[in-house]
Amino acid sequence: MEYIIRFTQWHESFRLAEIQSIAVLEGIDLEVIYYKDESPFCVVKLPSEDAARALMKRSILAQSIHEHWGTADTYDELHANVKRDTAHLWSRYKEPSFKLSIDAFQGSRSNKQRLNLINSFAYLPFKGPILLSSPDQEFTIFEQWEFDAVPLKLPSPLKIHFGRLIAHSVRDLIHTFDLKKRDYISTTSMDSELALITANIALAGPGKIFYDPFVGTGSFPIACAQFGAMGWGSDIDGRSFRGEGGKKSLRGNFQQYGLERCLGDVFVSDLTNSPVRKARLLDGIVCDPPYGVREGLKVLGVRDPVAHAYAVEKGRQMDPAFVAPKKPYSFTAMLDDILNFATDTLVDHGRLSFWMPTANDEEQEIAVPTHPCLEIVVVCTQVFNKWSRRLITYRRIPDSEVDPLALAQRKQAAQVNGTKADELNPFRRTYFKGFKSNQNIAVNGTG
Repeated sequence: MEYIIRFTQWHESFRLAEIQSIAVLEGIDLEVIYYKDESPFCVVKLPSEDAARALMKRSILAQSIHEHWGTADTYDELHANVKRDTAHLWSRYKEPSFKLSIDAFQGSRSNKQRLNLINSFAYLPFKGPILLSSPDQEFTIFEQWEFDAVPLKLPSPLKIHFGRLIAHSVRDLIHTFDLKKRDYISTTSMDSELALITANIALAGPGKIFYDPFVGTGSFPIACAQFGAMGWGSDIDGRSFRGEGGKKSLRGNFQQYGLERCLGDVFVSDLTNSPVRKARLLDGIVCDPPYGVREGLKVLGVRDPVAHAYAVEKGRQMDPAFVAPKKPYSFTAMLDDILNFATDTLVDHGRLSFWMPTANDEEQEIAVPTHPCLEIVVVCTQVFNKWSRRLITYRRIPDSEVDPLALAQRKQAAQVNGTKADELNPFRRTYFKGFKSNQNIAVNGTG
């Protein structure tokens, strides 16, 4: 059976990734028949209405899903298709109350035009009462118009779909978890919509263990917990999740949403000095690593162990007054360490989803990191002005499918050199240069 998904026209590169990931999680056979980033209407093939409802119980970027009754370029063609392909369904909807509405994307219709279009479906033998509020069945005409169709006064849409409503999505969760209503946040807390989308793409679900190694105030574990996963996290700065205690803490955020039962624990650690065992126990890793723009990236340790031997003296860390020293950390090394950590801890087919910044200029773009044990599932991009951030999702490949030669070559790869923040972080360097090319910088410098 074919269905129409009505997406929100927002975060376009994330929409298919989210809906396909939910299908994987729910074990649903989904086939995409028609989809374009420029349109919020997507036609898919699903095994049943129950499958359609299951998708909407998780989706953030969809608004609704509809049984597909027809698609065409003109209304004459649409009516012919509906009469030819759906006449066997009409008897089911003769008696129930119903409603027929129009969704004109990028277009506009006067009330008179809307009424005429609705009346053009009068051949449908529906005898039940028409209810504008809470009808038993709701049918929708979806019009896709060309951009700027209204000011250009274009006469007709590019494409028309017609369908019967099956279910609405859970997009309202965005408002439930809105950061403006959350008791404890920081300047780097991930907004609720993108956190929930990340949890979906990473396949968070009941009975699964999810971990965020840069947990902060807990946006990702909270999103994973909403979908039933057990959330764990760590951060190099324990103040970020401890907060002021009570409501003003990460645990307080879980309590605010009634999700404390899904909080495993949080602890102070960095990725290179983690107490997490190298055991394949995690079902998912979700995180937004620090970009090192406000201040250089740091990791536990000292630049010179000899000169600062007192700071790493054995047992000193047990002193309650001890503050662990930190040293500069390479941005590219951090990316590699995230992939290595995921390789050591994810179960087979477990997913790693993390956010990574990059310049929009192709010459300055930071390549997507790779690992022989991880397969790239999807890369979604959120574009800003001169830079973007990408949500990169990987799948842990079973050991039997890993290329041993590629794995050996990776272990022999050279380490990044440098001691200063800009030397260690190419994104920070280009950020403060305004994302100008080296050629432009040289020209401007001579002026």
